[in-house]
Amino acid sequence: MVIEQLIFTVISFAIFVSMFFRMIRNNDTTYVAILVLEAIGIALNFVEVLFTIKLNIVFVILKYMLSIILPIAVIILEKRETTLFEIVYIRKAKLHLFFGDNKKAKQALIDLIEKNTNSYKAHRMLAEIYELEGGMRKAIDEYVQAIDLNKKDYDSYYKVAELLNQLEKKEEASEMLFNLLNKKPEMYKATELLGEILIEKEMYKEAVNIYQDALRYHPVSYELNYNLGIAYTMLNDFQNAKICYEKAAEINSLLYNAKYSLAEIALIYKDLEEAEKRFLQTIEDEELSADAYYELAKIYLIKGDKDMAIKYVNTAIDSNSKKIVEKVKRDPIFIPIMARISIPFNLEEPAQKEEIRKLKQKESKAKEHLEEMSEITRSLSYNDIKLLRKNVSGKPKRTQEQEKKMQEQESQKEF
Repeated sequence: MVIEQLIFTVISFAIFVSMFFRMIRNNDTTYVAILVLEAIGIALNFVEVLFTIKLNIVFVILKYMLSIILPIAVIILEKRETTLFEIVYIRKAKLHLFFGDNKKAKQALIDLIEKNTNSYKAHRMLAEIYELEGGMRKAIDEYVQAIDLNKKDYDSYYKVAELLNQLEKKEEASEMLFNLLNKKPEMYKATELLGEILIEKEMYKEAVNIYQDALRYHPVSYELNYNLGIAYTMLNDFQNAKICYEKAAEINSLLYNAKYSLAEIALIYKDLEEAEKRFLQTIEDEELSADAYYELAKIYLIKGDKDMAIKYVNTAIDSNSKKIVEKVKRDPIFIPIMARISIPFNLEEPAQKEEIRKLKQKESKAKEHLEEMSEITRSLSYNDIKLLRKNVSGKPKRTQEQEKKMQEQESQKEF
């Protein structure tokens, strides 16, 4: 009993002195509360010694909690580069956020930063609040401060790029994302955003490289395979696009965009059976069904089956008359059956269903590109299609430009 009290007294006093000097060193009055609690625990021990009484188990636990466990917990937290002042103000800010008081939460964090400009957590939390409130420029500033204090904060790095993209600063956003992926190439959301920006800027070759690198880490990602297919599509590399769309369709059979793209590529290569099979799969999708029925009608006209063509084109018009009628009128392939196509008198009638739009801009662009290419190749011979399969006409623009330069250089040498 006496030995236990002696050990307790030595340890508790040592901790008390340590906490006191921490308060002096950090110039932080927050430690006063801890010192007061420690003093209460030490006082309980003195009461037990002076009056030679045995404290109740509750008071024994209390004195150990106040004099030893609590201050040791504070010391451990501070060993993780977190001061007591920071702990208190971060908790205070979180409490205000919990009750929806963003203003007081921000003030608590600003007070903390004024006291300790190197508080990574304060800058990060403040950035998140500014972002939540729509203050994107202020959020960027705070995220940058957080990155300066923690170079491995890749999420803040991504956030800066995301906010720059929202502010239409595409160049700065893509530069940050390239740097981020050099440091953390497996970061999925960084790849997604950079790919979106590159495709939007029509930098398809660069997008291909980004998606290919990402697939080493995420080989079974529907989005990466599908987006890589889009990039290849816009480069007219339909062979590689087909491989990517097939992989995407295999990963997620319920997403029909890849199947529709495969159907159009089959049309480009005059594989009518494959195209028909794929279009029949996509009619289940509400947005793509009208276009799928329309394409099926063209396939049956090519096959010479006018009755099936009429059936499918009328079904397409029923699904989306305003869109399909325009396409039918423009395409001479429907001239032989035009008299049997049910074209509504009023395309603006109130009963007309509003067109559904779920496809992203890049998806719509790739879809339109494939449809245009299938129209162009419809008049090509099978020998021309064989050349297309060898990707002679589908080389990336950059490769064609390089070949042109090489030819010019050869001509100059000969001259």
